[in-house]
Amino acid sequence: MSGGRTHRYPVTVVWTGDRGVGTASYRAYDRDHEIRIAGKPAIAGSSDPAYRGDAARHNPEDLLVASLSSCHMLWYLHLCAEAGVVVRAYTDEAEGTMVEDAVRGGWFTRVTLRPRVAIAAGSDTARALSLHAEAHAKCFVANSVNFPVDHEAIVVAAAD
Repeated sequence: MSGGRTHRYPVTVVWTGDRGVGTASYRAYDRDHEIRIAGKPAIAGSSDPAYRGDAARHNPEDLLVASLSSCHMLWYLHLCAEAGVVVRAYTDEAEGTMVEDAVRGGWFTRVTLRPRVAIAAGSDTARALSLHAEAHAKCFVANSVNFPVDHEAIVVAAAD
């Protein structure tokens, strides 16, 4: 990476699911864990309930989709601010699709972002819509995955 910057993201993951017998069997332990990052609240994690996880905790698949959605949103807001597009509200109903088989395990085949953006009256709706493509191109997380990340964006003028 000539002339570029390098960033590091230290994360500690601690398994908290020992029921007293460790991993004596597949059913003997909880999948509970904590994701810890210095100076930030811990995130309660588990596996997906389909894999004996706790549905009340975040699972890695949820967090991957959330990372793609929030990275896209943050780039989008940045680009809108630079372009003079005033965003008043932003909601994304993102969804990831994962398949699995007995040989390979599981893998994501696609994530679809569905941002719904309200912009201030007088902002350029066409420009606001087009900035989603640029946000996608700049998103660090989207640039790091090996599956398509689609966008079904809607932009509307907010009632000021």
